[in-house]
Amino acid sequence: MQLVAWAIVCCEILFWVFIVAGLIVRYGFRRERLGFRLMAMSPVIDIVLLVLTVFDLSRGSTATIAHGLAAIYIGVSLAFGKQMIAWADGMYRRFILREQVSRERISKARKERNGFYRHVLAFLIGGTLLGAMILWLGDAEQTESLLRTLQLWGLVLVIDGVISMSYTVFPARSK
Repeated sequence: MQLVAWAIVCCEILFWVFIVAGLIVRYGFRRERLGFRLMAMSPVIDIVLLVLTVFDLSRGSTATIAHGLAAIYIGVSLAFGKQMIAWADGMYRRFILREQVSRERISKARKERNGFYRHVLAFLIGGTLLGAMILWLGDAEQTESLLRTLQLWGLVLVIDGVISMSYTVFPARSK
């Protein structure tokens, strides 16, 4: 497996290691600020992945699906990161600390729309990174997989939008 693919795997593992460590420090050791700092490392992990991706491409590597996935990972991490951390915090408090965690009561349609809006944000961030890599490399043959990744992601985004908005157009019936 190539450098960037391993970097994505390592970054995902590090993301969850820092989140779990932050939760343990925050609640187990009652060090809220240190716990917050540990959880706030996720953007740093994204920057490391971006640097590794740029480094790999600057060495003359042909862009692969892994380079495209790195851009997607960064976009998704930035768009959904806060929500994932809040989810992990709630799960920790509920299952480890045995606290009653109140859940925000929103409709399925609104939840789906919000998820789609975050997906659009992730696409804008990741798509910008993909576009920047394509322009920076400037060689159509070298960046073909990046363009295909962007096109496929765009198709996935459209499908997500149709499904998400269908919950608004056709709301579930009351039981």
